[in-house]
Amino acid sequence: MTNRKMQIIELTLKNIQEKGFTSFSYEHLAKELGVTKASIHYHFEKKGDLGIAVCERIQQGLVGAYTLIKESTMPAEEKPFAFIMQRVKFLEQDGVCPISALQADYQELPQPMQEKLQQLSQMEIDVFVELLKDAKQQGALQATNDLEALAVFLISSTKGALQYKRVLGEAFFLKMLAQLQELLK
Repeated sequence: MTNRKMQIIELTLKNIQEKGFTSFSYEHLAKELGVTKASIHYHFEKKGDLGIAVCERIQQGLVGAYTLIKESTMPAEEKPFAFIMQRVKFLEQDGVCPISALQADYQELPQPMQEKLQQLSQMEIDVFVELLKDAKQQGALQATNDLEALAVFLISSTKGALQYKRVLGEAFFLKMLAQLQELLK
């Protein structure tokens, strides 16, 4: 992938986290990059094409974080929390999960991008369920058998807390993380 193409994807990802997908334009990206709109269109004909490339970039990050945690030597019962922390580290100081930001704009996205976002959203749940399964097999998480429901609950709680953190500050988020860590014991 060309350096310019990657710059466009990374800047778009940043814009999605800050403003959402529908709130920026190719003109806005071009100004930030110091290039022409035609340069953006050269790499991504339509904004939906750029959105799919961003979803693929997020997917790569998700797979990378999962692989890093899955293959680590830490105990299986610590891996679900470590995965959450790895994903949170990916965000800027007051960043919103890019998947959540795209989900907020879901109705406005082109159909192919909606489909890619559905796949990405399900993949996020699935990889977390895999880590929870490993923890359960090691004797942790005895309170529940529905690991998909637990994954959805924990992911939703984390993402909601990221939104609250923007308003109520870091202490709020740290309190939620401590509670989440307790739940995963």
